Amino acid sequence: MRTKIELRDLRKSFPSDRGQLNVIEDVSLTVGEGEFVAIVGPSGCGKSTLLNLMAGFIQADGGMVAVDGKQHTKPDQKGILISQQGSVFPWLTVRENLKFGLNGHTQSDHSQLADRYAALVGLQGFEDSYPYELSGGMLKRTELARALVVKPEILYMDEPFSALDALMSLRVRNELLRILRAEHHTVVLVTHDVEEAIHLADRIHVLSARPTRIQATFEVPFAHPRKLSAPEAQQLRVAILAELGVDLDERG
Repeated sequence: MRTKIELRDLRKSFPSDRGQLNVIEDVSLTVGEGEFVAIVGPSGCGKSTLLNLMAGFIQADGGMVAVDGKQHTKPDQKGILISQQGSVFPWLTVRENLKFGLNGHTQSDHSQLADRYAALVGLQGFEDSYPYELSGGMLKRTELARALVVKPEILYMDEPFSALDALMSLRVRNELLRILRAEHHTVVLVTHDVEEAIHLADRIHVLSARPTRIQATFEVPFAHPRKLSAPEAQQLRVAILAELGVDLDERG
């Protein structure tokens, strides 16, 4: 598998009232082309900071981020960030949101492309709806379609399903997996949800407490669709939670 993203000895700190706060310390990892990698870790450890370094939104103090073998220092058209805050414009319809940011071709081509991706995420018939007319799950699908319509090679996802209830999160995750089978993007997902990581990812990195390092790495060898209640999936969940300091055998 060809390397798509490489982090090498990455370091990042931020100023604070008590001096420099070390957040990322000597993190190195690779993501293969077409691979789905999840990053989990304790709250406040620097997961989102690491993702923003990878996407080029903030700069490292040391080390290097490379995409396709070239140093990556700022956002570009190869990658799209999908955040937990959302980025759907409330004054635009679904179709208009999907057309936003498209360049070249005619308006008719843009409309056809927008409608194609609306259908791809299960929003056919809602192209002329405004965000306030959509459910939370539909809004997330709109955001996903808006990211995919510009044909990014990499999806950087920062806890994108955290605002959804458990059932809706599962439905949207299944929708994402269906799309990825057809679109073949490289994906890096930051999540606090271990089951979500097991459901989606090919490989899971567990981060330590701040200053964060890669504490453990787990391959997820189960084919899709995955049954999270299967014994092997539950064994993996227990092992990852143990790395995060959660012992499911504790009582009291």
